[in-house]
Amino acid sequence: MNEATSPRRISLFDATLRDGEQAPGNAMTAEQKLRLALAIQDYGADIVEAGYPGSSPVDFEATRLIAAALTTARFATFNRTSIADVKLSIEAGGTGPNHQVQICGTGSDLHLRYKRGISRAEAVRETGEAIRFAHELGAQDVSYGVEDASRGEKDLIEALVTEALSSGVTTVILADTTGCATPQEYGDLCAMVRSLLPDDVKLSTHCHDDLGLSLANALAGIQAGADEVQATLAGIGERAGNTPVEELAAALAYKGEYFGAATSVRLDYLYRAFRMLSETIGMPAPRNKAIFGENAFATEAGIHQDGILKNPATYEFINPHRFHRERSLLVGRHSGRAIIRYLLEGLGEPVDEKVVDRFYLEYVSERPDGRADELDVVRERLAASLRAQA
Repeated sequence: MNEATSPRRISLFDATLRDGEQAPGNAMTAEQKLRLALAIQDYGADIVEAGYPGSSPVDFEATRLIAAALTTARFATFNRTSIADVKLSIEAGGTGPNHQVQICGTGSDLHLRYKRGISRAEAVRETGEAIRFAHELGAQDVSYGVEDASRGEKDLIEALVTEALSSGVTTVILADTTGCATPQEYGDLCAMVRSLLPDDVKLSTHCHDDLGLSLANALAGIQAGADEVQATLAGIGERAGNTPVEELAAALAYKGEYFGAATSVRLDYLYRAFRMLSETIGMPAPRNKAIFGENAFATEAGIHQDGILKNPATYEFINPHRFHRERSLLVGRHSGRAIIRYLLEGLGEPVDEKVVDRFYLEYVSERPDGRADELDVVRERLAASLRAQA
C-alpha cells in the first residue's frame, strides 16, 4: 500500500447472536443476548446481528431489547425471502436507520432443487418481493444475502443480485454456506459480484470454517473488494463455525498495510466479550485457539523461553497486551536452564551453575509428571528451598 493512501475501512458485522447462537449447544435467553450485544458494541462492531425474529419468541424479544439498548452500533435481523419474516423483523426492530433488515435468498441450483423445490425465476421473483415489501413497511436499510453463493452458478447469482439492486438493497452478502470454497475461488466470486455493484452498495462476506478457511476466505474477499466481513466471537456458528472476529481483527491489525484495510475494533475489549460468551454458553476455548486460547501466549519450551526472556519478539508476533492477555512462561519438562537462571536473578541470588543444575533436575528434567507450573509457583518454591538452606 502506498504510504500516502489511507487503509480502506472494513465494516465488522458480528453474527455471534444469530449464526453463532443457532448452533447446537449455544442457545441463549433474550436477556443473555442483550448483555452480549452490549459487549459486542463495546468492542467496536459496526453491526450486531440481533437474531431471527421469525424463528422464535425469544429471538423476537431479544431483537426488541437490543434495538432499544444499542447506542453506537447498528443492529440487523435475519429473514428468509418471506413476507411473514420481514413483517416480524420490523415489528421487533422498527424502521429506524439503525436497523438493517437482512434478507437471505437461495443462490444455487442445488438448494433450489433439493431444499426449496422452486425454479430460478421464482427465486428471483421472491427476492424482489421481499426487499420491496421491507421498503414498503418503512425499512431504510435492506441487505441481501446470497445463500450457498460459493456453489452457485454465475448467471443465477447475477440474476439475483441484479434483482436485489433494482429493489433497493444497500449491501450484498455472499455466503460460503458450507465452507467449501478456497480463497482463490471465493475471491473470484467476490470480484465478480463487486463488478456488478455501484460504489454506494457494500459487498459483505459470510464464510464458514468447514475446511478451516473461513478467515483466509474473508481476507481474500477483502482483497477482491469486499467492504464488510460477517464474523463471530471465537468463530462459533453452524458446524465448524464462521470467520472468528478476533482472528480477523488481529490479521488486519498486524497485516493491515499488506491488505490496505483496517477495522475499528478495540482489540483490548475482545477477550472480555469472549469471556462473557464462554460463561454464557459454557464453551471454553481450545488451548491452542488463536488469541483466546489458554496457550495462545504461553510457552514451556526452553528454546522459546530463552528467546522470549531476551526479547519477546523472538517468538511472539502478536503482543498479548494489545488483546488484554498476559504472557505466560510455564516451567515443565520442556523448559531449559535459562528459566532457572531468570528466576534466581529475580530473587537476587547469584547465578551459580551448580545451583542452576540442581534446580533444573528438580523442577524440569526429573519432574514426576507432565504438568507445568506457573512461573510464580516455581519462584516461591525456589525461594523456600533457598531459605531452608540458608
